Amino acid sequence: MQINDVLVAVTVAIICAGCSGGSAEQWNAQAIQPYAENPRYWQYQGKPVLLVGGSKTDHLFLADSLLEHLDEMAAIGANYVRNTMSQREDVTLKPYKLLEDGTFDLDQWNEDYWQRFANFLKWTSERNIIIQIEVWDRFDYSQTYWEISPWRPANNGNYTADDTGFENEYPMHPGQDQQPFFHSIPGMPKYDPKLDRVRAYQEAFVDKMLSYSLDYGNVLYCMNNETSTPVEWGQYWMEYIQSKARKRSRSIYTTDMFGHFFRPRSCESCLLAIRATETYMFLDVSQNNSRNFHQAHWDTLQWILQERDKNPLRPVNNTKIYGGGHFGFGTGSNADGVARLCRNIVGGCASGRHHRPPWGAGLNDVARASIKAIRSVEQYVKFWDVKPAMDLLGNRESNEAYVTAQVGRAYVVYFPGGWRCIAGSERTWRCISRSMDQCVRRRRERCVFHTGRRGISDQDAG
Repeated sequence: MQINDVLVAVTVAIICAGCSGGSAEQWNAQAIQPYAENPRYWQYQGKPVLLVGGSKTDHLFLADSLLEHLDEMAAIGANYVRNTMSQREDVTLKPYKLLEDGTFDLDQWNEDYWQRFANFLKWTSERNIIIQIEVWDRFDYSQTYWEISPWRPANNGNYTADDTGFENEYPMHPGQDQQPFFHSIPGMPKYDPKLDRVRAYQEAFVDKMLSYSLDYGNVLYCMNNETSTPVEWGQYWMEYIQSKARKRSRSIYTTDMFGHFFRPRSCESCLLAIRATETYMFLDVSQNNSRNFHQAHWDTLQWILQERDKNPLRPVNNTKIYGGGHFGFGTGSNADGVARLCRNIVGGCASGRHHRPPWGAGLNDVARASIKAIRSVEQYVKFWDVKPAMDLLGNRESNEAYVTAQVGRAYVVYFPGGWRCIAGSERTWRCISRSMDQCVRRRRERCVFHTGRRGISDQDAG
């Protein structure tokens, strides 16, 4: 009888991480949060977890064949997705009701949009996949996406351009921060009292999102995608969301993502995020995964982590790892994306996710192989038990190898040139991954690096 009681209690506790049932204390204990024994990493359902993923799109809840895509992720050990609360899709997939005259009513919801979101939360929770939500994406409110946005005065019957001060067009790149939509908070540079009306609708949108997401403990909250807007915008929404969570006795984790983390030393917003630990409860440094390659990518990451370590420890996430298309701002190739992912994980980050194609590998064969290889490493070494130990390497060339270790007990060495990763103890070393080019071409053949007593083939490692 006592054993059955214990089993029931454990089952209830686990379920409560993914739903609104149970006490607030049970829910909070099982929800995603910094790992108690090493806050550089996350824990979920009371256990430490490394977040790794890739997906075909970023506004994942609106994707077709979503359930199959989530199963595909889970099958290879992917447990981390990015989800922008997108406003850029076809008119039938906006958050608001589309009227017969072709305009939107911001006082009525599009039930299909929100049902998709509800399904997404449920299905990811069932598969122990962690969601990192981005509430606002600046690209949704400028250029061609503004032309079809429900928030554009010409596209709704709730307010006019005169009511809000909105322009009919915003043709500049959103990094220029010309859109007053992101200045609706009193005191911001482009604030106008007319924007109070817009902010009321913004708050209603966030309330609607939270009415679903606060039921689930597998959700992290990031306010923006690579924002260049003054920090007051994101800080307002972090406090707004936290206040709603407090009313429901939920402990959640919020942050913002700044666009210049590829050069953090000269980015005031980035420096603030690193140092203001109570405001930015974890860091997302995704933009280091563009523009920066090879040794520069590692060096920038290590500078960020060393600055982080001067303050109370928090996880550092990478919800976007660029690596595809060779775009001018520095995406590079799929191979570059894999190298960035591996450097991030060996370097001490709590998460890494391949960006959507064509800017990243998404969940293509290369991405899958890299995720499976990392999970194979974890069979022998847990990353929260080790830390970068580059002083162990001698006669090393730039970008030749990277090592993380618990000296005397466990070591992981990553070689970008051969896409190898050796893991093991001082007496036993194992080759976990293998040549990417060779094994992508020869997927049906055994492809093994022998670097000690045991090699792992592509069937084992991806």
